[in-house]
Amino acid sequence: MGHCLSCFENQANADVTASHRNKDDMTEIVASRQVPAVTITDYLQEVPLLPDNDNTVNNCRYASNMNNDNILNTFGETCATEMVNSQKSYTDKVPKPFYQKLPSIPRTMSSLASSEPRVSECKINQLFDQYKDSLEEAILAEGIENLCNDLQLNPDDFKVLVLAWKLNASQMCRFTKTEFIQGLKNMKTDSIKGIQHKLNEVISELNRESEQFKDLYRFTFKFGLDVSTGQRILPSDIAILLWRLVFTNNEPPILDRWLSYLEKNAHIRGIPKDTWYMFLNFCEFVGDDLSSYDDTEAWPSLFDDFVEHENDQVNQNVTKNDIKIQD
Repeated sequence: MGHCLSCFENQANADVTASHRNKDDMTEIVASRQVPAVTITDYLQEVPLLPDNDNTVNNCRYASNMNNDNILNTFGETCATEMVNSQKSYTDKVPKPFYQKLPSIPRTMSSLASSEPRVSECKINQLFDQYKDSLEEAILAEGIENLCNDLQLNPDDFKVLVLAWKLNASQMCRFTKTEFIQGLKNMKTDSIKGIQHKLNEVISELNRESEQFKDLYRFTFKFGLDVSTGQRILPSDIAILLWRLVFTNNEPPILDRWLSYLEKNAHIRGIPKDTWYMFLNFCEFVGDDLSSYDDTEAWPSLFDDFVEHENDQVNQNVTKNDIKIQD
């Protein structure tokens, strides 16, 4: 027969062993496809790193070309797919740069922004140094007179009062460096021609905006005070000058009679702030006809005296006319 029983027995044992070995190999392969037997750390240690910047993806591609080992081949393909998907997901989640989200500025708007006049603080400083006093860091009476000459204005011009208002000057005949520089910056000008142009614009606004004029009117009282002495009441002679000045372009009908009354009554030494403020309301209320005045309302007593004086003048004129008619 050629074979003894032991040979068959050995051959049978060898077949059984081979069968078990093949079965175990299949089990390992199936198990490796379900749960990878090789960890990512072990895998990266086994696969050589490439000099490319993206080592992870290249290593996975390198692993996908390893045909000798099915387990690493499967793991490499899975790794490459996961890495690519991960990079794509990360790229989708990364926010775009901020400047890409901003809307483009229309050409008209950009041209407007570029045409906005730029004010040079250096030029304003040079302008201030041109008129400032030699001993004090301020523009005093002589410097203001020179400034008015360059602006082609008289020192008692209404525009000079408007300029002092825009500079927020604390007192007459004095512009401090801070007031001058900050005032011109607010006016957005740094030259003599620029000041002239801005003053014309401001005066046009005053004629249209009553609130603007009221602010100028209130400023005028503070401007006339001598703050160095702590003055709180405006002297009558200064008040008369300032009333004429502030009402240059919109003189109330009652103004001349009011100022004439103050000039004739020397005992009226000064004008308090509440009287100055209320006079603007008084002009709006009575107009040219004092018959609408009600002395029971909360007017300053100086207004009561003025109205009484004016009514007496009217009565005297009526009496004189009646006598002449009878004659």
